[in-house]
Amino acid sequence: MEVNKWLFVAMSSAGGFLLSLTGLSIGWMLGTLITAALISFVKPNFLGAKGTPKYWLYIGQCILGIELGQKINLSVITVFQQHWAVIVAMLLLSIVFSLISGFALWKFSRTDMMTSFLGTAPGGMSAMPAMAEEVDANTAIVSIIQTMRVFLVIFIIPIVMSALIFHPPAQPVVETAAPPFEWNQLLWTAILAVMAYGGYHLGKKLKSPAPWLIGSMVAVAIVQSISSTFVGHDMVAFWPHSVMVISQVIIAVSIGSHFRKEMFIGLKQTLSVAFIGTIVFIAAMFVCAYVVSKVTGIAFITAALAFAPGGVAEMATTAVVLDADSTFVVAVQVLRIIAICLVMPPIYKLLHGWEVRKEVHSHASA
Repeated sequence: MEVNKWLFVAMSSAGGFLLSLTGLSIGWMLGTLITAALISFVKPNFLGAKGTPKYWLYIGQCILGIELGQKINLSVITVFQQHWAVIVAMLLLSIVFSLISGFALWKFSRTDMMTSFLGTAPGGMSAMPAMAEEVDANTAIVSIIQTMRVFLVIFIIPIVMSALIFHPPAQPVVETAAPPFEWNQLLWTAILAVMAYGGYHLGKKLKSPAPWLIGSMVAVAIVQSISSTFVGHDMVAFWPHSVMVISQVIIAVSIGSHFRKEMFIGLKQTLSVAFIGTIVFIAAMFVCAYVVSKVTGIAFITAALAFAPGGVAEMATTAVVLDADSTFVVAVQVLRIIAICLVMPPIYKLLHGWEVRKEVHSHASA
């Protein structure tokens, strides 16, 4: 099984390498994801029933968290201070759109109400299935719909960004030109890695969504900013571009390895409705992003990734490889997850209670 695991990674990453040769900026992730999903479909027992180990995804998220944490500065706070009303309005609209999409899925498919709402909520693949278990929704269907939305967002965003040039790419918050190598960079890399691990544990204790990403990013950002301020210059870690390629491959392999044919049996109508709803949802977020871009002056590519319903890790990875303002993208994505985790559960409980009372009343009438 160990041989199969590394063969699976090699074959999947080969697909990523081939797609990267086309010049597509996120080719490594897309190609790896497609190849991994195809292998999982054709050879479902290639890696066993569980797919790749869960810690692979955690490693990819932690690498991404360290990458993003090094880019954090006060610019994103300035953006929120200047345009907080527009940004908050767009986040609330995204929640409203998700509720509309969930209602349509419930009405036009055989999926129960709670599963429909949780499946369409833009809270990411880590948070929403866990929430589904608390209200006895179908966790498998929620996971499939969440995965499908991420898959579609990862596909659509780069294509749209390449075809429609509304604005030039945003200038990164931190210049990406690699400084000359020095041995003390390795020490700083090790320190950031330790801080990232500590940030994960803190995030886990605080029950943060995607703690490997968010916890590591916040911890690295705090250490990076405080240390740089103290010494009077930016602290630089040894962090070549190949590290981000590894992160993309690991995340894509982890997602693609869990695709199975049997996951889609009997779900044709549900997936069809969810597919249409997801496309409409993504289009609505594009419109919201365009409005934000026009009102605030934020580059369209950054706004589109920030409001895209694709999850923190996936959109953060896409932002990094597309040279968007990844700090702003992660900040908005995290804010939306926090809003969903705070606002949606009471709404779900009200809806769940209403559905239970309706069923009891219908049984009593019969």
